[in-house]
Amino acid sequence: MISLFWKESRALTATAGIMLVDFLFTLMGMAFDPRTIGGAPAWLKPAKFGISTAIFAGSIAWLFQYLPDFAKTKRWLGPALAAILLVEIGIIDFQAARGTTSHFNVSTVEDAVLYSIMGTSIGVLWVLSVWIVVTLFRQTFHDPVWGWALRLGMLISVLGSASGGLMTMPTGEQRANLLRHEQVTSVGAHTVGAPDGGPGIAGVGWSKQHGDLRIPHFLGLHALQIIPLLVWWRRKSTMRFLWTISGSYFALFLILTWQALRGESIVEPTSLTLTVLGVWLAATMGALIPYKRNGYSMEVIHER
Repeated sequence: MISLFWKESRALTATAGIMLVDFLFTLMGMAFDPRTIGGAPAWLKPAKFGISTAIFAGSIAWLFQYLPDFAKTKRWLGPALAAILLVEIGIIDFQAARGTTSHFNVSTVEDAVLYSIMGTSIGVLWVLSVWIVVTLFRQTFHDPVWGWALRLGMLISVLGSASGGLMTMPTGEQRANLLRHEQVTSVGAHTVGAPDGGPGIAGVGWSKQHGDLRIPHFLGLHALQIIPLLVWWRRKSTMRFLWTISGSYFALFLILTWQALRGESIVEPTSLTLTVLGVWLAATMGALIPYKRNGYSMEVIHER
């Protein structure tokens, strides 16, 4: 498997390996460094970003095998993605070592410059991810179900990534301070309804008391892995199954985004949210029931 990844993109495979090593070092940091940043262990964010980046880099290297018609594109796209990922994680680790935040931090000129570089890198990464989506739609697949699983997984992942832009918007208090031309130490936040840094869920740090935009962002980002995995796991998949799970996945992403923007905690959903989730679950289960006419299934099954 590793040889396949290396063949498709040495840069991305090497980056995935570096990120795994980085993840191990950040775990050691969490074990031996007692410092906290914003109420969370100093090395928690670098650890989360390290493992997530390793998964993303490896996933794109794996995905490249399904783009045989675009060898030239893969030759420049892999190194470009790898360079951007290394810059982003490098800044996150550097800021953690300094004992300060990496995201939204404009408290000093140095912090603002680093955040700007990181933000620009993420923007370029998103554009290149859109490029991959376009390439997938141009690629011909022998198995249409598998082809659409890759396309929709990557598309939802790109949309989930775009949701991160909601976190960069100034909060009400920050906006008011900026209008008064007062100095601010941060612009943007992942918590909705309270400042960042409150009690969080163990292991991930997501807010237990307020809305948290990192939750739908996380779900959306990993559609690239989860949707193809579900199609592969079912072995014999239909287009109906694929479109159902993809639509359901995207709907859940939208519901969690809506919940977070209302300032509602993921662990304390209101009756309205529970009702919407119930409708979502019922609709998903209903759509997955095979449709038959005269005793024969109307679905076309594709096998890989």
